[in-house]
Amino acid sequence: MPALLVLLAICVVMAFVNPVFLSGGNLLAIAEQSAVPIVVAVGLTFVILMGGIDLSLAGVMAAVSLTTALLLRNDRNDLDLGLWAAPIAVAVGAALGLVAGVSVARLRVPSFIVTIGTWQIGLGIGLLLFGGKPPRIEDDGFRALLGGSLAGLPGMVWISLAAVIVGLLVQMRTRFGRYAYVIGGSEEIARLSGIPVSRYRMLSFVVAGATAGLAAVLATARIGVGDVGIGGDLLFTTIAGVVIGGTFLTGGRGGVLHSVVGVIVIVVIANAMVLGGVSSYVQQAVQGAVVIVAASIALWRSRERLRVIK
Repeated sequence: MPALLVLLAICVVMAFVNPVFLSGGNLLAIAEQSAVPIVVAVGLTFVILMGGIDLSLAGVMAAVSLTTALLLRNDRNDLDLGLWAAPIAVAVGAALGLVAGVSVARLRVPSFIVTIGTWQIGLGIGLLLFGGKPPRIEDDGFRALLGGSLAGLPGMVWISLAAVIVGLLVQMRTRFGRYAYVIGGSEEIARLSGIPVSRYRMLSFVVAGATAGLAAVLATARIGVGDVGIGGDLLFTTIAGVVIGGTFLTGGRGGVLHSVVGVIVIVVIANAMVLGGVSSYVQQAVQGAVVIVAASIALWRSRERLRVIK
């Protein structure tokens, strides 16, 4: 996997430039920083495998973050649903994904237009729930469950690992996973083969919405407050990570594990710049340039297949 070689190259270079990079504390920090975008990337992978795109991440996470904070014990209302807040919040993300999926599959509207609309719907819900004051979570048990350590790793890292395993099982052991490759390879052949393309395409957006919702629950528990802008920085990380990992934007190639490696490459690049003392004012621009180079290296052999990128 070319992306894995890129990741190893970055690690080797950083090991010589700054030995702190391979310290236990820094590797743990990378694992924590990767957890939320990896959960998002697992669901997003199935949408891209089918040749679609989901840009609604920030809006979905805004709505789910505020929902999570308001369902847990907080300083805005008397609700206190405890652990039930998590599945309800994930269901909100899945519902927003269903809206996008129905629009794409049934109305046959291009996914990038639909998901921009879903982004705004989610953002609007988030702003409505925000109500001028961010709800602060007072359920310390819930936060400790996700932020606490088990066998040396934070809870959210374990949850992201579980999401990856479930994603791999869905990809390899279910019709949904197998059909994702067929639909992404050729939708016409998939239809001629009797595959209900619309149903599976719609389901892919539901899965992406649910994983974005789970990521929002994790991120909200980490910061302890409902935040409308909680997913603002993740769109670049996840989409770039999925593509760098080797999942084609045209669909039909790639997979969950590819996306995980791609996301880690993005996170490691950001971490290396921090350790390298790169000014925060130029980090984003440098990160974008490095991502282009990394993507060119990772996808060089497959560039003829990426006809969508001209």
